[in-house]
Amino acid sequence: MTDGDGADDSDGTPSLAAQRDVEQVYQPAEDSKLLADAVVERVGEGERALDVGTGSGYVAARMREAGADAVGTDLNPHACRQAADAGISVVRADLTGAFRDESFDVVTFNPPYLPTEAEQEWDDWMERALSGGEDGRAAIDPFLDDVSRVLAPEGAAYLLVSSLTDPDAVRERAAANGLASEEVASESHPFETLLVVRFVRAGD
Repeated sequence: MTDGDGADDSDGTPSLAAQRDVEQVYQPAEDSKLLADAVVERVGEGERALDVGTGSGYVAARMREAGADAVGTDLNPHACRQAADAGISVVRADLTGAFRDESFDVVTFNPPYLPTEAEQEWDDWMERALSGGEDGRAAIDPFLDDVSRVLAPEGAAYLLVSSLTDPDAVRERAAANGLASEEVASESHPFETLLVVRFVRAGD
């Protein structure tokens, strides 16, 4: 997520306020496109796909165009409506908790990842779409703790990771949950490097 007007915090990273818009749903940006581009090269016709935190439904729609049977999930009711209006089947739910074991061949997640001190957070839907808590991994860690459960045998999860959120810590959390990781795409921006990391069960 890059800065739209040049405003930034003292350490050079974009401020959360600078990312804010009147919108209540995070709209596709360079991180969304990077994730979608990486996944559509690897998704198969008829595969069952889940886009966690679907927002506008962009990544789910891209997977559907590639032939996957895609569904989105989001806690934000505005996002659920917007994705549904775009023709995406949507479940209002938190992360992967609403789904049965081994339900999906592909799971994608572009998480809220901007590191944000608690006193700087705004209690609204856009804040929830952007802020990853103090270390940027408030949504990433619980996602990695459960995603292997919903993956079908030989299924894969694709996570958008920023250099702001310590990619090594993300990989370590995944490994602790029995997931092997592989970087499949990257893109550099002024304040961060964006990565797409593919996770599979170790041994698959």
